[in-house]
Amino acid sequence: MAIRMPRIIKKSSTAGDVPKGHFAVYVGEKQKKRFVIPISFLSQPLFQDLLSQAEEEFGFEHPMGGLTIPCRVDVFIDLTSRLRN
Repeated sequence: MAIRMPRIIKKSSTAGDVPKGHFAVYVGEKQKKRFVIPISFLSQPLFQDLLSQAEEEFGFEHPMGGLTIPCRVDVFIDLTSRLRN
């Protein structure tokens, strides 16, 4: 059985490579990885739940300045692979 990896999630390394209609998010518990994802994910209930959990546990003050989701990267990839943009 093959694992379907979403082609809409991209690991990204620089601030200037976020295309129109997307935003950067930092994911990880200790070591943060940067992903560029579609803005349309913000309207998905599953993604909204993830953001609410992150807000409840960690608030919005993050040293990296961007949207930070402190969960395991594999959990984030699994969740976002279920979303449609």
